[in-house]
Amino acid sequence: MSTPREDLLRCLRRKGFERVHVDYVFCNSQVEEFKKRFGHSDYEDYFGLTHRKLEIPVKRNYAEGASHFPREILPESTVFDEYGIGHSKGSAAAFHMTRMHHPLKGADLKEIMDYPYPSVDESKLCEFKNRVSEIRNNGLASFGFMQMTVWEASWYLRSMEELMVDMMTDNESATILLDKITDFACSKARAYAEAGIDILSLGDDIGTQTSIMIDVEFWEKWLQPRLIKVIETAKEVNPDILIFYHSCGYILPFIDKLIDSGVEILNPIQPECMSFDEVCEQFGDRVSFWGTLGTQQLLPYGTPGEVYSQTLNNLSACGAKGGIVIGPTHMVEPEVSWENLCALKEATTAYEKSLH
Repeated sequence: MSTPREDLLRCLRRKGFERVHVDYVFCNSQVEEFKKRFGHSDYEDYFGLTHRKLEIPVKRNYAEGASHFPREILPESTVFDEYGIGHSKGSAAAFHMTRMHHPLKGADLKEIMDYPYPSVDESKLCEFKNRVSEIRNNGLASFGFMQMTVWEASWYLRSMEELMVDMMTDNESATILLDKITDFACSKARAYAEAGIDILSLGDDIGTQTSIMIDVEFWEKWLQPRLIKVIETAKEVNPDILIFYHSCGYILPFIDKLIDSGVEILNPIQPECMSFDEVCEQFGDRVSFWGTLGTQQLLPYGTPGEVYSQTLNNLSACGAKGGIVIGPTHMVEPEVSWENLCALKEATTAYEKSLH
C-alpha cells in the first residue's frame, strides 16, 4: 500500500487515489475551540491531512521599527512582515484582518532600487531541509508556502494604486520593483526545490468577487513572464515538483494561461465567483483543484446536509482519477460550526468507502 504522500501526489497528477485528500486552515479562534474539544491543537492530524505546510527561512534586511516609512506615521501597534510591510490592527470584529501600510508608497526610483528587500536565510537551510525529510519519513507530503509571489508582494510594498499607474505608464519603477520581487521569489523557489519540497504553493490574487482584477493582456505583459520564470527556476532543480497557484475571486479568463505557464494545481475555485462544476468540466483533464468549498456562504451558513452534499458533488465531478484536495476555500473563520466541519469529514469518508 502506498504512503499518504505517494497517494496524494498520484491524486494530484490525476492517476487515481486510495484515500480522499483534504485541507483545512483554522483561524486562531477555531484552533482554540478545537483545543477545548480535544485537549490539543493538532487539527491537521485529526482531519487526516496528508501534507504539512512549511515556509522557507527568510532574512529581514530592514532596520527594526518604522524607520523605513519616511512618509507615514504608523500606529504604535504596527508589526512588520519580512518585506517590511506594516500591519496594524483594525476593529475587534476584523479578527485576523489588518490594515496594511506600504513602505514604498510615494517612493522615487532610487528608493525602490535601494530598498532592503528580504533574502533567503542560507544559514538555516540545512535545518529546513531536515524538516522536509522528516515529513517525508513520516509518510506525508511537504507543501512549501510562497504565496504573495510577485504581484501581491509588489503592490503591498508600493500600494496597488501607485503600482498600477507605474505599469500603465510603463514607468521604470514598475519594472525595477517587479524584477526585484521576482528575483527574491526565484531564490525561494530554488531553495524549496533543493530542499525536496513536493508541492510549491505560489499565488497572487488576480480576481475580485465579480470580475478579473487586471486586464488579461496587461497580466500577460507584466506578470505572466515573471510567474513563468519562478516556475521554471523550481522545475530546473526538480522537474517533479508540483506547482500550486492560489487566487481568490473570479479568474476564469486566466485559467488557460495559468496552465500554459506551468500551474498544475488551482486553488481555491471560489464558488461564490465561479461554478466548480463548469471549471472542472472545462479544465479538469489539465489541472487539479484544491479547496472548492465556500467559506463565504456554504460553510458558515449552510446546513450540515448541504455541506455533505456539496462535498460529494465536487469529489464526484473529479471522479476516480482524482485531481482534487477538498476543503474550505480559505481560512475557517469563527462562524463555521463544528457540525459543518464534521459533515465535510463524514462526506469524504463516505466517498472513499464507495470507491473500495
